[in-house]
Amino acid sequence: MPGHIIRRLKPEEEEILRKREDLAALRATLAERELELVDLRSQLAAFEGRYLRQVGTLYAELDEWKARISELRARLDPSGAASARAREAREQARQAYEDAHGKASETRDFTPSPELRSLFREVAKRIHPDFCRDASDLARRTRFIAEANRAYEAGDAEALQRILDEDQDGADAVKGEGIGAELIRIIRQISHAKERVAAIEQELAALCQSEIALLKKQAEEREQEGRDLLAELATAVRERIERTKKEYETVAKQDKPT
Repeated sequence: MPGHIIRRLKPEEEEILRKREDLAALRATLAERELELVDLRSQLAAFEGRYLRQVGTLYAELDEWKARISELRARLDPSGAASARAREAREQARQAYEDAHGKASETRDFTPSPELRSLFREVAKRIHPDFCRDASDLARRTRFIAEANRAYEAGDAEALQRILDEDQDGADAVKGEGIGAELIRIIRQISHAKERVAAIEQELAALCQSEIALLKKQAEEREQEGRDLLAELATAVRERIERTKKEYETVAKQDKPT
């Protein structure tokens, strides 16, 4: 029985195989980090929406009463300083109202399904901009990944599937020929992906230290104690509103002609 001749791989071919394995592992890692980042953003946005609806609207009401008091006092004491304070208070009330009733307040809680998470992970592995081959490919991938982020945050699995279908994995087509050209492309992809993973780690760390993240963590700790932090904050702000209303009434009496 004739033996099979097995061609030994050249050193550069062996290197390409090793680099391909490294790149495949890095693709998976990057996809997981991208998923972790979009999850955290979604969770913080949902919590911020709850905070704005439960507490932010009350702070806006409180600032409105404070602005009214400042405006009354400016009428009683029409000095430049009093007028300036009234304008500042009115601007703060306006900004607080816009923040409390803006788009961020509309964000609702959602729990991504396993299918949604799996689809997003696949998009990140196949279409991530860090694996582009040229400027045109980068623009295409960047558009797809932005659409994927929006689809994930909206819980739209069909949109994620359409992105995968439209891409058809054509982004991995290689320009140029020869082992050397391919090796250079893989090395560059690995380098870009490592940089993106490091950037995601930094963004995750920054998000975890953000004001809304710390408040969310505090709310979760209170929940373990059987308490509702947002409800407690809302109660405290309502009490301040009542005190501020009484202060307004007191100042208003001074504004009435005798």
